[in-house]
Amino acid sequence: MHLSQLKKGGVICRRGDDARLVAGAQTVYALAVEAVEGARKLADVVADHGFGEAVDLAALAASGELDVPVRHPDPAHMFLTGTGLTHLGSASARDAMHAEADTAGMTDSMKMFKMGIEGGRPEPGQEGVQPEWFYKGTGVGAVAPGEPLASPSFALDGGEEPEIAGLYLIGRSGKPHRIGFALANEFSDHVTERINYLYLAHSKLRPASFGPELLVGDLPADIRGTSRILRQGRVIWEKPFLSGEDNMSHTIANLEHHHFKYGLFCQPGDLHVHMFGTATLSFADGISCREGDVFEIEAAGFGLPLRNPLAREERRDTTVTAL
Repeated sequence: MHLSQLKKGGVICRRGDDARLVAGAQTVYALAVEAVEGARKLADVVADHGFGEAVDLAALAASGELDVPVRHPDPAHMFLTGTGLTHLGSASARDAMHAEADTAGMTDSMKMFKMGIEGGRPEPGQEGVQPEWFYKGTGVGAVAPGEPLASPSFALDGGEEPEIAGLYLIGRSGKPHRIGFALANEFSDHVTERINYLYLAHSKLRPASFGPELLVGDLPADIRGTSRILRQGRVIWEKPFLSGEDNMSHTIANLEHHHFKYGLFCQPGDLHVHMFGTATLSFADGISCREGDVFEIEAAGFGLPLRNPLAREERRDTTVTAL
């Protein structure tokens, strides 16, 4: 089952090729709250609501009517975060970016990757090694499919990162509940990151997009997708990307544990979008994206592709006024 969110209000459920409005539902977030508070499965809550008229999901996406699949009504209570160096092969691109900064031996990226290979897949009930972790921002940075991913005026680069994201709602008791999974573009500034690994935090403070559809249920173990960049309608770069636990050095449970072990991220009612990482970057192949380029990410099992054009923000006045 897949869910999509209309910007104007309304939820769409797609089962196979049949996409219909969910009766009496305005937001996926509200449906998730209903499921958590009733200690029920989200799919059962949706089924009990029932279904209305059929819709053309692809047409709605093309006309810009779909939002990210889950959005918190208060952006300050929605967190965008992620983990890196979690996929088999992910160290090669990152190591090449950082090798110039560490010529004495193994880079910090390679050390972190090796730690994940050795300890990122613990047995159930045991704790594995913690992954690289980063913060991207609040729900203010959640960009709807089709809308521009805006690079700050001071950015040195704006590049895609094709990933899978887990979406989570925190219940009244502080327990995290997984709503589902979605395609994500974890938009980053790789040129800034390459200057020095300690600039990673700066490179990640960017918007992100995810969706258009939310996969409700288990994550496939072997996900095979395609990431591409279009310039003036022509593909200038295209490459397959892999995800799912068969292609990862960490289990999803291990990544979730090391995020939600912090009480800060277990506040009732909060929404979390946590991106699991990638091993595929156009930047690693020497691609420099330009304003107007379109990022496109797709993978079997996740429905419609995620598309976003690249834009650039106007320069902001950052002068601080004393009170």
